[in-house]
Amino acid sequence: MRYITPQNRRKKGRKTDAKNLLIIIMLDPITDMLNQIRNAGAVEKPDVVLPYSNLKNEIANILSREGFFGEVKKITKGKSKSLKINLKYNGGSPAIEGAKRVSKPGQRIYAGVHDIKKVRGGFGMAIISTPKGLMTGAEAKKARLGGEVLLEVW
Repeated sequence: MRYITPQNRRKKGRKTDAKNLLIIIMLDPITDMLNQIRNAGAVEKPDVVLPYSNLKNEIANILSREGFFGEVKKITKGKSKSLKINLKYNGGSPAIEGAKRVSKPGQRIYAGVHDIKKVRGGFGMAIISTPKGLMTGAEAKKARLGGEVLLEVW
């Protein structure tokens, strides 16, 4: 995320009307989603609410299906949509021990079917964007598909 305040907005030659203007620009929504989930797990929140997108929804549904999350809901209030994710805990610690964004906006990482590796010795999973949609690394290997390695979760 990058923050734009009135001070650094004027430096770029733009004028602003509001005194206390703060615009938040989200550069990578998937990384932001992972950070919000990690932070909510650190303070043991029961759920986390994120801005909705189809990609975030698919990632959350895959993680829910694999047992990392509880229920995943799409919430609509007027024109705005949100994604509500119930977090799972194992004995007080979050079910998601860690997550890593692999393919980033500045450097995309692609893997063929033979290049898909196990995550944390088989205790984790990768989420891959294939021509047939998002799937786990194991599902992609079984379907003999490669694609962009979005993230790893363990």
